[in-house]
Amino acid sequence: MEDSGKKKTSFTDLMRKLFKGVLDPIGNFLNNLGLKPNSMTIFGLLGHIISAILISFGQITWGGILLLIFAPIDALDGTMARLRNEPTRFGGFVDSVTDRVSELLVFAALLYYYTLHQNTLAIMLVFFSAAGSIMVSYTRARAEALSYDAKVGLLGRLERMIILIPCLIFNIPLVALWILAILTIFTTFQRVLSVRKQAYAANDIVGINKVEKSR
Repeated sequence: MEDSGKKKTSFTDLMRKLFKGVLDPIGNFLNNLGLKPNSMTIFGLLGHIISAILISFGQITWGGILLLIFAPIDALDGTMARLRNEPTRFGGFVDSVTDRVSELLVFAALLYYYTLHQNTLAIMLVFFSAAGSIMVSYTRARAEALSYDAKVGLLGRLERMIILIPCLIFNIPLVALWILAILTIFTTFQRVLSVRKQAYAANDIVGINKVEKSR
């Protein structure tokens, strides 16, 4: 497939470059302690599990504070692998899967909390926020599997955390859920339209249909 243009830089990529001077020394320190990148990934997941438990029992602020502490680990495991010259596709796969699980754990905790309080509106907002977040990630993964670039849109994972964590800390999760429910769906459409534009530019609309029919 022809390259349909320059690959776009995501907000997450920009933040990684901006904070490289901070992440690299921490990554080196953790590597020198003998910790493995995958260990940090699991450590981050455990932090999300504890945060989800706190949120599910109504400790919204403490759950948000714990997320704020553990969220940067998402960047550290990749940094550690790069500094060790050990980045692998499997490591990236594990990291991506863990990110999805971690995010869904928080939504599951909010769902449980609002179910206990019989808040139907909040339950629906949690559902659309979770579904939208998964679709944002899925559209990028599916696009990249077809050699397209889909790092576009308002709410990647980092942006979602930037919205969610402060709202949890200030105990206003409904504000975050309204924003996420609307803008994750909007971001999904942004990525679909971006891939469609690239497909037209590469004259690959027919090719996509053939791929889909063969599945």
